[in-house]
Amino acid sequence: MAKQHVSTLINGEPAEFLCDTEQTLLDVLRDELLLTGTKEGCSSGDCGACSVIFDGQLVCACLVLAVEVEGRAVKTVEGLAHGDRLHPLQQRFLEAAALQCGFCTPGFLVAAKVLLDRNNNPTESEVRYWLAGNLCRCTGYDKIVRAVMDVAADIRRA
Repeated sequence: MAKQHVSTLINGEPAEFLCDTEQTLLDVLRDELLLTGTKEGCSSGDCGACSVIFDGQLVCACLVLAVEVEGRAVKTVEGLAHGDRLHPLQQRFLEAAALQCGFCTPGFLVAAKVLLDRNNNPTESEVRYWLAGNLCRCTGYDKIVRAVMDVAADIRRA
């Protein structure tokens, strides 16, 4: 089977790649484009480790075929920072020790960014509900939720 040529925007930059029609966006991000921040956890859309922003929507990259991103925009955790300056969520996760092993952290960061882009004044319940699709086996979630709430407060003050 012939490979498909895909032109897209990845983290705001034009990107092109060849892929098989059954290859997932997750596989292309990690194996072809070497953007390894997006993690493979369950491969069934249940853990949130592979969360990316696809045309403004939070999606699991393991459930999106790479050919679907033709002419569209994808943002990964690598696209959150601006050069050496971390995104406020990344900075707050570090300051609040809202990570342990770090495997789930990219998915939480991407999901939290989409939430705060839509609602910069979420309640704690709304944050917990929004992040419920991301599984963590280490932190107990409280520091993650607190970090997101703190960044939301910072956004509102700015």
